[in-house]
Amino acid sequence: MAERAPFRWPVRVYWEDTDAGGVVYHASYLRFLERARTEWLRALGIGQMAFKEDTGLAFLVREMRLDFLRAALLDDELSVTVAVKERRAASILFGQTIERADGACLVRADVRVACVDTRRMRAVAIPADLILEPAP
Repeated sequence: MAERAPFRWPVRVYWEDTDAGGVVYHASYLRFLERARTEWLRALGIGQMAFKEDTGLAFLVREMRLDFLRAALLDDELSVTVAVKERRAASILFGQTIERADGACLVRADVRVACVDTRRMRAVAIPADLILEPAP
């Protein structure tokens, strides 16, 4: 079986993403990763607010590991990828990258999100009917 291509979300670097020298500030990469995961869910037909209102559940970041390889600069065109590496009963481990348009990998990340009951703030099983992978 062929491996599925990761979901890709384009990002352009703006002044607000950079430090005084025009280099992307490290926390901005977290926003880029988050936006890509949100757009991945949206592409699967899952709006996070509707999901929370319908189920009382939300996906919260549980753990992150980031490897900063190269810097992005003001006006760079980036591509952020999202791929499911592992799905457990109450969490999903994503492999994500941030790449520049020239193909250079700038950041590699492993991000684990937990499915949480927002009223109790406790991890719960991901609903069985929630499809979190596109059809083959």
